[in-house]
Amino acid sequence: MKYGLIGRKLPHSLSPLIHTKTGALPYELCELEPECVEEFFKKREFDGINVTIPYKTEAFRLCDELSPLAKRIGAVNTVVKRCDGTLYGDNTDYYGLRCMFEKNGISPRGKKVLILGTGGSSLTAHAVLEDLGAGQIVYISRSGENNYSNLHLHADAAVIVNTTPVGMFPDKIKDCPVDLDMFPECVGVVDLIFNPLNTALVLEARKRGIKATGGIMMLVRQGFRAAEQFLNCSYTEEEMVTAEQEVLETVENIVLVGMPGCGKSTLGCLLAEKLGREFIDTDSMIEEKYGNIPDIFAHHGEEYFRCLESDAVFEASIKQGKIIATGGGAVLREENRRYLHHNSRVVFLNRDINALPKDGRPLSQGDNAIEKMYQKRLPIYRQTCDFEMQVQNDITENLNNLLNLIKE
Repeated sequence: MKYGLIGRKLPHSLSPLIHTKTGALPYELCELEPECVEEFFKKREFDGINVTIPYKTEAFRLCDELSPLAKRIGAVNTVVKRCDGTLYGDNTDYYGLRCMFEKNGISPRGKKVLILGTGGSSLTAHAVLEDLGAGQIVYISRSGENNYSNLHLHADAAVIVNTTPVGMFPDKIKDCPVDLDMFPECVGVVDLIFNPLNTALVLEARKRGIKATGGIMMLVRQGFRAAEQFLNCSYTEEEMVTAEQEVLETVENIVLVGMPGCGKSTLGCLLAEKLGREFIDTDSMIEEKYGNIPDIFAHHGEEYFRCLESDAVFEASIKQGKIIATGGGAVLREENRRYLHHNSRVVFLNRDINALPKDGRPLSQGDNAIEKMYQKRLPIYRQTCDFEMQVQNDITENLNNLLNLIKE
């Protein structure tokens, strides 16, 4: 292996994508069990590696020489094999995490900060917070003196940093490590998780007007700092910002919401073809598993259908880099609105209700049914979306407008 990433489980790593931007290639993923890590370091069959959960403190122990920053932190995420065969360990996570605070306007200076978790990443977080002038820094663990059963003792915390896997894809994506209602003075949330792009914690913070960021910036920035050591080069701020944008464009879904018949499926399919992405239609997902939607309504009722729809929305939304068309009522459930924002930008396709078809759409039948539905749903569509687009009669014009919108 020339360059790569070691960790225990790496099926959804974005590091290979990031290093197509840095030029540190070929870049491989290497999953190791704990008993294999020391032997891997002894063989030294690499030029440079990144290290992720749970081996950052182990890498610290196994390097021949450490940077001053790595020594201070006690954890290593970047290892370079030097010309004499010795291993030099550094912590480029520090730079990435510091950027997350500074670029997102989250200042811990003079404030009480909670670090959730006590692993290798928490050590990096502590060093960054110290250097940014944090007041009191408190570790929260499952069983230590300060734990999740006595969080009320820290209701005055102003910044919360999550270094745990709670909220991470796939198993914990619905989970939130703390209830933010317990922290009325909180003004900033930093979550190191990058998959999903926006964890439940980040979404809950933003819903309350709290500045919050996920870990994608940290991931990209630490990768570029690591590559500088791998390749003995340097990158400009502009190059790193461009890479962040390109990585986001690659992994972020585009979700289309709107009234039944507004053109979500048609436009979504055309957009996917234009961008070379996979197209997913949540209504089609339901029909493939359970049969015709009007029949589901007729035999089981709307509530039963909405449960199936929530399952489909969740399954689609945890994917990355897709174009997704949702059913007209998918935004009605708060949980669905949260799912859609885990990995996606949401576009509301707003079409003149007089142009909306009724055939084959159970809830569009009856006098003034569409008008009543539109009035009820309009504020929810607007609350959910990141962008709103007025749908015209010309499909080519609509596609061009949509392309321009998502490129903004």
